[in-house]
Amino acid sequence: MKKNLSSLSDLASLLGKNSDSIEKSPAHNSNDESLVYSTDGGKVKANPKKAEVTASDGYAKVRRETKGRKGKGVVTISGLGIDAVALKELAKKLKKTCGAGGTVVGKTIEVQSDKREQIQQVLEKNGFKVKFTGG
Repeated sequence: MKKNLSSLSDLASLLGKNSDSIEKSPAHNSNDESLVYSTDGGKVKANPKKAEVTASDGYAKVRRETKGRKGKGVVTISGLGIDAVALKELAKKLKKTCGAGGTVVGKTIEVQSDKREQIQQVLEKNGFKVKFTGG
């Protein structure tokens, strides 16, 4: 008494259940954000995250830091209130002007030099008011 089961409804009818009463498990919801691949639709693309821009008080805060950097001086610029793409472009200009390396960490720019005056000039040319903080 072998029967060919070609679908889930054939299996349900064999077990005596109505195929309409079979529900999908909650792990197979199409709204599941952790879902990477689905046999129904293939690769599932994640929803693009919206970029958050923090509000600025109108001043770019420039400060020199050495803490946690083994004595090396780093100038950090924060409080700019611009999106991530514009922040990376501004960091590129600052690094090129100072002739130094640097990076963007979160919402702050770090430049590996001690040329705060040059950084101030570049920021003022780009329309920011500059305030030196710290030592």
